[in-house]
Formats: sequence, structure tokens, C-alpha cells
Amino acid sequence: MQPTPDFDPSRVIRSLLRRSRQGALATLAVGSGDPYCALANIASHPDGSPILLISRLALHTRNILADARVSLMLDERAPGDPLEGSRIMLGGIAQEASDCEKSLLRRRYLSAHPSAQVFVDFKDFSFFRVVPKSAHLVAGFGRINDLKPEQFLTDLTDAEGMLEAEEGAVAHMNADHLDALNLYATKLLRVEAGDWRCTGCDPDGMDLQNGATVLRLDFPRRIVTPGALRQVLKELAEQARALNN
Repeated sequence: MQPTPDFDPSRVIRSLLRRSRQGALATLAVGSGDPYCALANIASHPDGSPILLISRLALHTRNILADARVSLMLDERAPGDPLEGSRIMLGGIAQEASDCEKSLLRRRYLSAHPSAQVFVDFKDFSFFRVVPKSAHLVAGFGRINDLKPEQFLTDLTDAEGMLEAEEGAVAHMNADHLDALNLYATKLLRVEAGDWRCTGCDPDGMDLQNGATVLRLDFPRRIVTPGALRQVLKELAEQARALNN
């Protein structure tokens, strides 16, 4: 189905991937191949793909280790009729984190789910990343689209410097610039004030979280260097302060 003129399906999918903290994870049962669905907490990789922290004692993990094909449904979790909100059905492969990936996945997952610190080091828990193969978006009447990964994942080409600086930038913002984070939320994203903190940055934007509420602040341009990241955060803070006057 073709998108309506004022509707950008890629943007909707990117937003849901970044803002979702839970989803329905469907796997194929070992032996029978029957569908099996479980609720899973998720975070997002810098490219937007979902990160899982799951136990090998769980049935869905056993299923994944036998057949890595999965489906993950994410939705708006908005008040009212859930069928009126946007939702995506993401199809892909659940890949266990390699040694070189574990630090990044751990950091981003714990930033989104601090309570997981209690069990993250249990021997039966492992990090997985869902590598998308397809996405089916349902966002209301006339707004049903099928997209390929390259249409909604964040391009990380040439962004190594920015990604290396991300951990320090996030820590710095949360330690020294909570006022700016609150201004981003209240003035640029038009939500109520709260204990807003940064959970991650990537070339396309920043993720903000206050308890169970997650916001996505898109950057006005693609960012691939530490210097460009500092500059855009400063510009956004100035823009928010101007609105505050």
C-alpha cells in the first residue's frame, strides 16, 4: 500500500524501534515447530535493531538456539484501544552477541533497563540482537506498509568516532546537563517535566527516558563525529532555551 502524503512509514518504524522497551517475541518451538510467543524486554542497538537479554532456561531461548528465526511485535502502548495505535511486526534472525559486541549491548540494555543489573551476570543469561529482515507496519486506515531493513535502520557508515564517544557523552549529559535533557523533553518534545535522562545517542538522534516513558529526539542532521555530537546537543539546548523565554 502506498503511504499517504503526510505519512512517513520509515520514520514511524524508527521511532517505535527506539521507544519500545517491551515486545511480543515469537519463536518456533523445538521439535514441533509450533509458534510460541513470550513477552520480552528490549533495548535498541545504535542502528535501531532490538537487543534482548534472555535466559537459556527460558523456552523462547531454547527455541532460538535451535532455530534463530523470530518475529517481534512492538506497539505504541498508548491509552485507549490498542488497535488504534501504530504497531510493527519485525521479522528477523536472533543472533547471540559475539565477544566484541557484548560490551556495547550490555551498556545500552542496562541504560534502558537498569533493574536488569541484578541478574545480567547470571551464567544462564546472554545478549542477543534481532537482525531485521522485514518489517510490517500497521498505523491505521490506509497506513499499512512493508519495509526493508535499509529503509528504517540507522546507517552507521563512518560513524565509528561518534559511537566510540557515545558512552562518555551519555554519562556527561546525565551527570552535568539534566537541565538540558529536561528542556529537550518539555520544550522540543512537548511533554511534562520529569526525571529525564539520556539512554543513548546515534547518528540520527537521542533517546530520553523517564521511568517507563521513552522519547525520541531526532537530530536536525546526520551526526558521525564527537565534535558534531557536542555541537548539535548545544544547538538543541539553545533552541529549547529560546522557547523557554
